[in-house]
Amino acid sequence: MLLRIPPEELTERQHRVRDEMRDKDLDCFVVFSSLDIFYLTGFAFIPTERPIALVLTPEATVLFLPRLEVEHAQRVATVDQVVSYPEYPGRKHPMQLLAERIKALGCRRPGADADGYGSPYGYQGPRLSEVLGLEVKVDRQLIAGMRMVKSPNELALIKESARWGHLAHVLLQQYSRAGVTELEVSLTASREATLIMTKVLGPDYRPGPGRAGASAGFRGQIGKESALPHAVTTNAVLRPGDVLVTGAGASVWGYGSELERTMFVGEPDAERRKYFQLMCQAQEIAFENIKPGRRCADVDLAVEEFFDRQGLRELWRHHTGHALGLAGHEAPFFDVGDDTEIRPGMVFSVEPGLYVPDLGGFRHSDTVVVTEDGIEIITYYPRDWQSLVV
Repeated sequence: MLLRIPPEELTERQHRVRDEMRDKDLDCFVVFSSLDIFYLTGFAFIPTERPIALVLTPEATVLFLPRLEVEHAQRVATVDQVVSYPEYPGRKHPMQLLAERIKALGCRRPGADADGYGSPYGYQGPRLSEVLGLEVKVDRQLIAGMRMVKSPNELALIKESARWGHLAHVLLQQYSRAGVTELEVSLTASREATLIMTKVLGPDYRPGPGRAGASAGFRGQIGKESALPHAVTTNAVLRPGDVLVTGAGASVWGYGSELERTMFVGEPDAERRKYFQLMCQAQEIAFENIKPGRRCADVDLAVEEFFDRQGLRELWRHHTGHALGLAGHEAPFFDVGDDTEIRPGMVFSVEPGLYVPDLGGFRHSDTVVVTEDGIEIITYYPRDWQSLVV
């Protein structure tokens, strides 16, 4: 069973970056994004105040990091060289030391995913162009573009994630009932699913960056609060008549999937069933419009036209979906403003929603893989309301 991206594929990704460097007349490319460093090397780390950067030249892949990460990186990173600095901010700022290393590698025409390191952990430091004394060609899309179309190995990990997200959701529904709290249900389901997952997958399982194991919950979308698409957890008590919007997934070597369902505490009344069915129709329209060669915008436009025909525009809150992979939200997006061509191997959430104030939110999300002639839906939890009553 595949539980990680093999080193050979990581090396091939690095070669693709070098091909892009050559096309753009760059003699090095510096990566600061923690997820992109993981994507290229398999090295997962906690991005703190201490800068970490990956430097690719035509000849070498060099990982620059603080001393405390050396043994960790040497054990797991697919790179040619690990170079460290003592600590941040240190006697000499790490960005100055990074500049010295880049110059020693002979880089005179640098590119980067950003003009310097950034972190919410109190980091302060100069721009890369400032310490190099050179113009840095910033290209945020070079690696983001590579990540849009998944390899067969990536698809296998995402499908494995969907399997365990399904289990977590089964347990979430099993433990959901009137009178229990949000945290009681979500923590119990997530813990049980993760224990089963790790036992079945065995000692080779690695979560990667992001969440560990399998999880399922409500993220505050309970009762009237379910009408807030991005509510936050309040540890609400589930009550009869509540609309519940759920979310479940799992991390397998950093790759994830998305499964969301609208559930009901007790059989829903006619009004709730009406909005539920309209939401399901919108999702079906989205499924039908995801085809290779079309634009991401076309999918969102088709859903918006349906909402307009039904007089539902005021209940609309967000675009139809987004790409998935190492991050919960990746580019491209099913949005009227995104003209990216849909291609086989792309992976998306499909989640048009309706949000009725003082009543509830209605959203299913399924993970789909774009195929040569349409889509494969890899989340398979029941979608009819009768199956979603607790």
